[in-house]
Amino acid sequence: MESVSTEYVKPKAFLIGVCMDNREYEKAQRSLEELERLADTAEIEVVEKFIQNRKAIDKATYVGKGFLEDIKAKMEMADVQLVIFDNELAPTQARNMKRDFEIEALDRTEIILDIFQMHAKTKEAKLEVKLAELKYQLPRLKKLWSHLDRERGASGSASGASRGMGEKQIEVDRRIVKDEIRFITHELERIMTQKITQRKSRENAKKVCIVGYTNAGKSSLFNKLTGENVLVEDKLFATLDSTARALEIGRGDSIVLSDTVGFISNLPHSLIASFRATLRDVMDADLLIHLVDINDENCEEHIKAVKSVLKEIEANNIPSQIVFNKIDLLGEYRVKEEVFADVYTGSLFISAVTGENIDLLLAKIDEKLNQASRLKLLFPFEEQKLIANLHEYATVISKDFTDYGVSVEAVVNKEDLYKIKKFIAGSEN
Repeated sequence: MESVSTEYVKPKAFLIGVCMDNREYEKAQRSLEELERLADTAEIEVVEKFIQNRKAIDKATYVGKGFLEDIKAKMEMADVQLVIFDNELAPTQARNMKRDFEIEALDRTEIILDIFQMHAKTKEAKLEVKLAELKYQLPRLKKLWSHLDRERGASGSASGASRGMGEKQIEVDRRIVKDEIRFITHELERIMTQKITQRKSRENAKKVCIVGYTNAGKSSLFNKLTGENVLVEDKLFATLDSTARALEIGRGDSIVLSDTVGFISNLPHSLIASFRATLRDVMDADLLIHLVDINDENCEEHIKAVKSVLKEIEANNIPSQIVFNKIDLLGEYRVKEEVFADVYTGSLFISAVTGENIDLLLAKIDEKLNQASRLKLLFPFEEQKLIANLHEYATVISKDFTDYGVSVEAVVNKEDLYKIKKFIAGSEN
């Protein structure tokens, strides 16, 4: 008896992009190359990539019908099962391609969701991925139960315009999906509340979060700084679950360092919204380490993409430090360092793998977090409420009651000095 092979066979796919401005053709090519990496991470074999030049998007099928006919013929010749579009398809566009050309069409968002589902490990990440999937699926629900409409001719009008079971069923499906969205949203809000409570227990520790484009080396840097062994893979979105560890820096101060999900160009808004619990570490940080792969030829575009996501989650005003990683791969010629040092003033250049210049990074973190003064403050007895508020933005070292009021020694950030300026009695630095 022959043994049955259980080896996984990757589905084959063509990738399709659209260019509506010849000046943007190279950008479209680079985007397709990134989509190829996404497909590889999702365990899909890319056979060929195509770009169609168009003046406008076809509302029915996104690309032209003649182009699709040609793609269909190529798919049959190459035994390709899928086409993946480098954009988000409208529900009707994917359905029309399936109906009129028998082409199974996916889009960039579906591939990203699939990768997220593969890599989600914690309950929180799994809920966030499920929420994003449901939000994506809601407008795309098909009449899966349309076979029940076969009774329509008997119970409806001769014109067939009566309301059939299929139409009723899709409303039921939509209601089920909406109910599940509400349930998951509530669960994630509960998790976020728990996280906020946990943070209060370590509120005196400054929070530093590593952000950056996916595959910039964030997990490698996290491991180097903390001595941890967080998964490191040469795959997009290898890290989904935020990881936090305490770390002592320069003056013996303890900080909380977090590694979080990587960003990417054209990251779907629904995905960002769904991952707000995970991205809470970014939103609550005192300092962001913006890590960049200096060897990636598109790294300047990646910097812009990361800044765009930070703006969307309202974290763009948090102090940040640009750090160019993977300088060990530059070889002997480090001209790129000099060029980027001029363009990105104050940036650092490190290797998370070899440890080169990690000491400079730690010193910079210490410097940026400790732009503060150790102050002696004297609050009148009637201003006790201000002392309670002081804990929210400063580190209180000591508190004593005197004949003249409450004497407090605290470390206060430069940007918060205005809040207690009139109560300053002295300074130690």
